[in-house]
Amino acid sequence: MMENLTGEAHRPGRIEVVCGSMFSGKTEELIRRMKRAKFAKQKAEIFKPAIDTRYSEQDVVSHDLNVINSTPVESSASILLLSSDMDVVGIDEAQFLDDGLVDVCNELANRGVRVIIAGLDMDFKGIPFGPIPALCAIADEVTKVHAICVKCGALAYVSHRLVPNDKQVLLGEKTEYEPLCRDCYQKTLQEEKTKNK
Repeated sequence: MMENLTGEAHRPGRIEVVCGSMFSGKTEELIRRMKRAKFAKQKAEIFKPAIDTRYSEQDVVSHDLNVINSTPVESSASILLLSSDMDVVGIDEAQFLDDGLVDVCNELANRGVRVIIAGLDMDFKGIPFGPIPALCAIADEVTKVHAICVKCGALAYVSHRLVPNDKQVLLGEKTEYEPLCRDCYQKTLQEEKTKNK
């Protein structure tokens, strides 16, 4: 009660994760939430891994070409250093950051910062990706968004890689990946096995 009389507002920290396959609208949702925070006159900063240079070296850009200025970082520790006076911290493509991101997000939330994270929850083989599964576990809220399967129109399950490359991290777009539902993904894997025999 006294806080309201003195004009100070309690800032409850929280962690929000937006995850799913490629082309599901994760970055779009992150940009929407960050713009709302800025509209509400909150001090907000968005970070992205420095390796993500697909559309821009500096900005976070969705597949629909919505743009928000960001700060590229090499490691999760940089986020902690650069967000000391922020109300809201956004992190895009979080699967490319190190596992220390979990502790960084917890520390920020414990300080009263709202942390909004967007990232792939699985890689192209359907394997949990980077720190996203652990972030989902500690999050106050998890939003799983879905692309549409390009083969049958069902909700997509995984980002299927179209090019022959086994590296887990391969930056790409529609020429390198396609969203598939679980059933179409299994059928595609079977077809690829048959073709490669």
